[in-house]
Amino acid sequence: MENILKKLPAFVDQIREIQEVIISNIVLIGQTPAPTNHEEARTEIFLERLSDAQADYCATDDYNIPIGIIKGTSAESRPPIFVVAHLDTFFNADIDHNFIIREDSITGPGILDNSASAGVLASLPVIFRKLDLKFESDIVLAGVPQSIGKGNLQGIRHLLDTWKGPIRGAVIVEGEQLGRLNYYSEGIIRGEITCNVSSTNGWEHRYKPNAILILHKVIDEILAMELPQQPRARVIIGKINGGFKHGVIAYNARLGFEIQSDSNNMVKRMHAEIKDIVNGIAHETHISIKLNIISNLTPTKLKYKHPLVKSAVSVMKKLGLQPASDSSESELSIFLVRKIPAVTLGVTEGTNVHLENASMKIKPMFTGIAQIIGVIMAIDSGVCDES
Repeated sequence: MENILKKLPAFVDQIREIQEVIISNIVLIGQTPAPTNHEEARTEIFLERLSDAQADYCATDDYNIPIGIIKGTSAESRPPIFVVAHLDTFFNADIDHNFIIREDSITGPGILDNSASAGVLASLPVIFRKLDLKFESDIVLAGVPQSIGKGNLQGIRHLLDTWKGPIRGAVIVEGEQLGRLNYYSEGIIRGEITCNVSSTNGWEHRYKPNAILILHKVIDEILAMELPQQPRARVIIGKINGGFKHGVIAYNARLGFEIQSDSNNMVKRMHAEIKDIVNGIAHETHISIKLNIISNLTPTKLKYKHPLVKSAVSVMKKLGLQPASDSSESELSIFLVRKIPAVTLGVTEGTNVHLENASMKIKPMFTGIAQIIGVIMAIDSGVCDES
């Protein structure tokens, strides 16, 4: 491991020398809209960039997941190492996706979640050649669709379900935040509660129930739920919208929430309680209120003492980064639940992550890429084999 660590500081400067390639890939991929379930155009661009970077193998699978493979050198056919970034973003195609490129930053919708990572992934074959790196394992570069929101990580689920053979380890790449080190995932249920009041013409509508106020009652009862100290658990009310205009009672409204806990039983129990709240208020008000599950994850984790986690910490500290760990409800959980060692790392720093004017810093990105390469090298050296 020490041999890997001493190379990392020099990698940062060498990667900076080919920044035009990396930035070009980020912009070309990022300016191609990719709302969840509509990533086809970005998939094509991503695959084209991998091909131009001279990956040894480029193709899409039967689920239209673009994959590039850099062949390993081992005659023993060691299991592959996966490096993954999700392609979809929160922004629809009607949003202006033209990026603003400055000397020290790139600004545009989805740049931090997750266009920067996709661009870095597509640049890795060029970066590996620049650094004169060879790996024993095949390196599988996968841009996965259908990850966020209602996508429910279907892309990575399908890829791992259909992959033949073992996987040595994985690195999941996110645009932000440089210094993040995720190695565990809480259990979640992400859901939507919809309220619809049938509308009628004439004066009668003035006295009909207000869908927004009904959902407010739902929120009050959710906030009144008793939650234990252990296991840890919480409900996040993430978004609410509804209505038509200021002077008209809202006939429909929608509430987005997420249950989080490190206990799967607690997640299920809280979901059942929220379902009872919804059904009870629907019964009392004679209004249509429905609860739908958008996505769910099972809690899973690596232990801090796992060699992959400890190696990632060493890599980050060597590069002057202070590791910050939190739960990550991402592709990470799908690897871990299948007993595949994996961590999630951030590429760079930035602001306004989920806004149209999201902005990433360019300079920290080179350190972020060096850290990703350091962890890939650690996996290739056998730190996941020890477990």
